[in-house]
Amino acid sequence: MSTTPGTTPDATGEVAAAPKRRTTLVAAIVVAALALAGVVTWLAFGRSQGAATGPRTVAQIQEAGKVRIGVFSDKAPFGSVDSSGAYVGYDIEYAERVAKDLGVTLELVPVEAAARVEYLTSGKVDIILANFTVTEERAEKVDFAKPYLKVSLGVVSPDGAPITDVAQLDGKDVLVVRGTTAETYLEAHHPEVKIQKYEQYTEVTNALLDGRGAAWVTDNTEALAWAKNNDGFSTTIASLGPQDSIAAAVQKGNADLLRWLDDELVTLGKENFFHAAYTKTLEPVYGTDVSADELVVEGGVVR
Repeated sequence: MSTTPGTTPDATGEVAAAPKRRTTLVAAIVVAALALAGVVTWLAFGRSQGAATGPRTVAQIQEAGKVRIGVFSDKAPFGSVDSSGAYVGYDIEYAERVAKDLGVTLELVPVEAAARVEYLTSGKVDIILANFTVTEERAEKVDFAKPYLKVSLGVVSPDGAPITDVAQLDGKDVLVVRGTTAETYLEAHHPEVKIQKYEQYTEVTNALLDGRGAAWVTDNTEALAWAKNNDGFSTTIASLGPQDSIAAAVQKGNADLLRWLDDELVTLGKENFFHAAYTKTLEPVYGTDVSADELVVEGGVVR
């Protein structure tokens, strides 16, 4: 009888399998250990990701030394990028002051209208200051601070075919930016119009210039500003639907940062900060067509 080196015959002369079983057992333990390590790593990764996307308190923002604020990059005069590559506009003035008073550096994050809620819920930004109109639907997903601007919808149309009454839009192509109150208002109250939706403000204004729609419906603050700077177009309906307000927004449940923002508005109201921001960024656009008091909210109180 011959045996394999490292094995031992038993009483019957058969080769014992104990070493093989021991090897198999060791391998099983190693596999189990690796699997457990993988689970632990996965759980740790999940927790770290959750921490990264959760709401940051004021203290955490200050400890990090930076606040991330979502703004528009293509909606002058509220948030846009000038020829030098710098962000400018009414919302930018507010964002810069927020960072200054927090004592941190400012990271401006460009957002599209339809992505504003997602940027908060995913933790990509701490605050949204992108001309964000307060609505009940949005308030179910994010928390709004007190307002800093009044707004309603407006209609821009060509001077050669002015739309002076919403009834004239029946059956016509109307341009909107996806994710805006213009979209939700028209869908809810004017199903007779044909809505063309665009992702960015530059896309929708190019469509209007190209004649792809009878009118563009947007915030009246934006409508007035754009028409003022584009010959051949006018804001032919200056107020459509109810008056709303625009406010900063934070991730749902971030009571600490929300409280700070509301207190900040009271402080800024004492120095008429938003009237000064209006004079710097909006008055050069609106001229005498609009007064500051028609739009500006100080101290978070709509008057």
